[in-house]
Amino acid sequence: MENQQATAKKFVLNYGLLLGIVSVIFGVIMYVTNVYLDPGIIYTLIGFLVLITIISLGIKAFKSENGGFLSLGEAIKVGIGVAVIGGIIAAVWSFVLMNYIEPDYMNQMMEVNREKMVESSPDLTEAQLDAAAEMTSKFTSPIMVVAFSLVGNLFFGLIISLIAGLIMKNKNPMEG
Repeated sequence: MENQQATAKKFVLNYGLLLGIVSVIFGVIMYVTNVYLDPGIIYTLIGFLVLITIISLGIKAFKSENGGFLSLGEAIKVGIGVAVIGGIIAAVWSFVLMNYIEPDYMNQMMEVNREKMVESSPDLTEAQLDAAAEMTSKFTSPIMVVAFSLVGNLFFGLIISLIAGLIMKNKNPMEG
């Protein structure tokens, strides 16, 4: 059992670092192509595909090293671990982007959101738009954005790990 934990840690670190690095590269690409404020569905789907792929590969690699055996609990442990490490690295990138690279990021984001509100609800008054912007600003500080990002990564990491674990599980008959 101690050996399995060490093996799980190795895969969590390796695939978590991979997820984090790919996430940062993806974030840099979004920044230099100027889609970081409003990435759209394609970039969102690519981000989810990266998360699904790397977590699933980490779980599969763990299973291979574990003699082809994998319990649901092991899959969840590896998958959430990968999501946590990758999420922390991506959160550091987001924090650096919002505070140092693009210090006006939050104001730009608020303006994009305001434009979307006007597009989707052209009948809103200026006072209603201001009230919505004020409410939104309470949840869009750099720390809140990073926190929501981490929580989202954990949530989707759990779901992906659960599904991958259910698909890949293979109980070791020697463990009873």
